[in-house]
Order: sequence, then C-alpha cells, then structure tokens
Amino acid sequence: MNAPVHYDPASDAYTTPLDQIDVSDPHLFQDDVYYPYFERLRREAPVHYRKDGKYGSFWSVTKFKDIMAVETHPEIYSSEARLGGITITDRPMEFRRSSFISMDPPRHDEQRKVVSPIVAPANLNNMSSVIRERVCTVLDGLPRNETFDWVKRVSIELTTLMLTTLFDFPIEERNKLTFWSDCATADVNAGGIVNSEEKRLEILGDALRTFTGLWHERAARPGGFDLISMLAHSEATRNLVNDPAEFLGNLTLLIVGGNDTTRNSMSGGLWALCKHPAEYQKLRDNPGLIPSMVPEIIRWQSPIVHMRRTALADAELGGKQIKAGDKVVMWYISGNRDEDSIDNPNEFIIDRARPRHHLSFGFGVHRCVGNRLAEMQLIILWEEIMKRFPRIELVEEPKRIYSNFIHGITEMKVRIPA
Repeated sequence: MNAPVHYDPASDAYTTPLDQIDVSDPHLFQDDVYYPYFERLRREAPVHYRKDGKYGSFWSVTKFKDIMAVETHPEIYSSEARLGGITITDRPMEFRRSSFISMDPPRHDEQRKVVSPIVAPANLNNMSSVIRERVCTVLDGLPRNETFDWVKRVSIELTTLMLTTLFDFPIEERNKLTFWSDCATADVNAGGIVNSEEKRLEILGDALRTFTGLWHERAARPGGFDLISMLAHSEATRNLVNDPAEFLGNLTLLIVGGNDTTRNSMSGGLWALCKHPAEYQKLRDNPGLIPSMVPEIIRWQSPIVHMRRTALADAELGGKQIKAGDKVVMWYISGNRDEDSIDNPNEFIIDRARPRHHLSFGFGVHRCVGNRLAEMQLIILWEEIMKRFPRIELVEEPKRIYSNFIHGITEMKVRIPA
C-alpha cells in the first residue's frame, strides 16, 4: 500500500528545479495538489521534458493550443498500442491491448464508425426516457437528513445501469462492469487488488470470457442495437472475437469510456457546486442554466487527466525539438486551466459564454465518441436533482483515486436536508 505523500504545493511547485518537476506522480492528483505544478509549467515550460521520471522520460504538453497541435496531427503523434498506446505507463509488450482509441487512421476510423450509431442523436432521444426513469428511481431512494456516499449511491449506480443498456448486459450482474472498469484503469502501485499486469489480465480474462459468450449469442441472431451486436455484425469488426487481445482492448475501452467520465463528473459536479455556493445559488435561481453548467462541470473535473502519444518523426512543438520515439503526454487537466485559452479558468462558472471550449473529451480523430451521451446523462441527473433537492450538503472532502490517468472520486459523504 502506498503511504500518503504530503506536499506543500505552494512552495514545492516553485522551489523544485524545473527539470525535476514530475507531474506524473499520482499523489498529486490523489491529494488534489497538482494545480501549482501545472501553473508553473504553463508559464515557464509549456512543453517540458522530464528525464527518468516516475513513469520514464516524457514530454509534458500543458497548454491548450499545444495540446490541440498534438491532437490534430496523428500522422506525427501516434496512439498505436504497440508503440505505447494512450497512457503514460509503459506496459510490457505482452500486456499492450489494441483498441480503436489506440490505433491510428485509417484503421481507427473504420472501427470507430462501427460503434458511432449507438450515440447518434436519434438513438440518444430513444435512450433519454430510460435514463430519466432510472435517475428518478435512484434519487427517490436517497435518504433525507442522513449522511451517505454520493459516489456509491448515485454516481456508480447510474453509470453502471447505463452500461447495461449500451451492452444489453444482464442487469443483475451489472456490478461486474464497474469492477472490470476499475481494474482496467487501476495503477499497479495503488495498493489495490490489481498489483501487477498479470493480475489485471487475470481479472479481465473473466470479462473476455463473458463477452465472448455474448458475442456468439448476438452474432447468431439478427443485428441488435447494442455495442456487442454492432461489433459482431459489422464488416470491419466481425472477426474481432478471433483476436482476444484486441477484442479485450475494445471491450475495456467501451466499458471505461461509458463509465469513468460520467461517473466522476456526477461526483465532481456536486463537489464543485458545494465549494462554490454563489454558483449553487445561481443554479437554484435558474435551473435553465443546467445545459451550460454540465460542460463546465466536465471541464472543471477533467475526468481524464492525460492522453499519451508517441512521436513517429522528429517535430517541433512549442519551440522544443521532439525526437522520433519520444513519449508525448497531453495533460488535459492543465489545458483546461490555461489562462491564455479560457477566461478565468480557475473559476467554476455555470453560465460561461463558451462552456464547451474544453479538452475533457479530447479533440480531432480521437474525440470521445460518447461525449453527447455523457452530457445528456448529466443534464437529466441535474434536472431531476433540482426538482427534488434544492440543496445537497457536503459532509466531508471527497476521497480521490491514486491515478495520473483517471481523475476520480472514490467516496464523497453528503447529506440532503429533510
């Protein structure tokens, strides 16, 4: 188990030699003290090289415009799993699982198109009534004037139910989806059940066996409108089940993608409102602000901390020379606080003029395919919250996950006044 590391962020961030700053340390995010480190990098070294850091040697890209430059040049900055994939962690080759997010065009585009229809506008409209019904059921079951964990009772429950819909997965076994998602993204140094890549693969092997069975069932009948049926019946992915590593890679991508962004924004949004009482009052006075508040929650929370690329060729970025083979890490959590691209980025403002001007969903060919579904779930949740609970009180500060990839809240005690 990792012992807590306590930082004095105000001084450490500016007294540490610039070349020794390592923003990959998960403790920075677990302890919620990362802000001044990225602030310094944005000011002094927007494209910053850390040699032999906690996760190897890498370039940190911390400003909005530089992140966009990397995102929009996949021919230079590769997502390919065999080169390292999309996370800062350099896994041994035998544990690198390919998926369409860890592919470059054109193969990426072919596989992405297969699953895109499930989040097309027409289908989102079809799903909205199911989402609202589930939100109402969950909210109506919450206790009054009693402390409870918002993450467990609301955020996890609602996102897990959504996953059962997307996969047409047995609802009574839904907790497996949350477990697999957490195991897929867990840091092996976090002190949890996933303490090695071998253990992660062992656990996810259960997911592979379960979904392989579902695949064969769906392939044997006419195409359905769930993710497994789409993959099984599409020309581009119909043989995916024959490549267990790639099949598992795509499964974990879809499970994590449908889980982590929304789950942690559901928790982070309530936390942000409780910490900004004037904005919470603004929402009570005008619930019509919910559609603009939701993308601001997603920016503020930045549920995905970073995405990684590997340089295919020498290139210049932010005045620095990137070499072929270098690891290039885009810190979304920093770009979303870039003073040169976002007005008052350190303020939580629910009626921003351009609320969708953020990087939480990525950009370019790898922009999150489910971004509109995530927003819709959050909009419905807050519409139903405001109908029932004018105020939800934060009882204690949230507990956060040990991770430099998922900006996650693991527990948040709240109370709804009677």
